[in-house]
Parts: sequence; C-alpha cells; structure tokens
Amino acid sequence: MHYTQDPATPPAPTVSFDDFMKVDIRVGTIIAADPFPEARKPAYKLTIDFGAGVGVKKSSAQITGRYTLEQLPGKRVLGIVNFPPRQVGPVRSEVLVLGLADAADQTVLVTPELDVPNGARLT
Repeated sequence: MHYTQDPATPPAPTVSFDDFMKVDIRVGTIIAADPFPEARKPAYKLTIDFGAGVGVKKSSAQITGRYTLEQLPGKRVLGIVNFPPRQVGPVRSEVLVLGLADAADQTVLVTPELDVPNGARLT
C-alpha cells in the first residue's frame, strides 16, 4: 500500500476510538528477510515473530530504498496483525508492516524506542 506521503496533507476523516481499537498493532522482530524479485515494485519478503499470541507471520514490504537484507534480521517493527491476508504476487502477506516516508519518499520502518516484548499491543 502506498498513500500520499506529503506531510502537508490534511488529516484523514475522523474515526471513533472504538474503530481505532479494532486495529491491532503489535511489535515483532524480523527473523528473516529475503529478496522478492517477482514484486512489481522493489520489495522484500519478511518473516516476523509477533510472540506467542500472534505467532510468526509473513509480509512483503517496499523498504529496499532504506534497508539492505542484512540490516533487517533482529530489527523490531510495528505491524497491523488483524487485516485479512493479501496476495502480493506469489507471497501471501499476513501483516501490514508500518512505515513512514522520508524526504526522498523512501519508507522508514516504525520501531519501538525501547525494548518491549514481541506481541505487545499499541495502546
């Protein structure tokens, strides 16, 4: 998914707190990162451990502009774990990894500042 990255864009329409709480955002650790040459846009295949409650999930991420495959294992990330799986070419993406666009429109992963356990939910 790629939405407008212009920081001057006004906020999206208001949602209720109850609607926000339906989005399950958890922290996980990337345990494997692999090339994804079949992707239409440059991307990696990620395997992420979200802890005992969620388990290990797969995702594709368009983060090749900021990260090498070697930098990703062990990196902590935030992801939405309760979206329905999405087929991205030959990859079944089970979570949406969260990121922000930098000034060059490259995706920077959202990570926790301090150590929290895998599976911790955004509150």
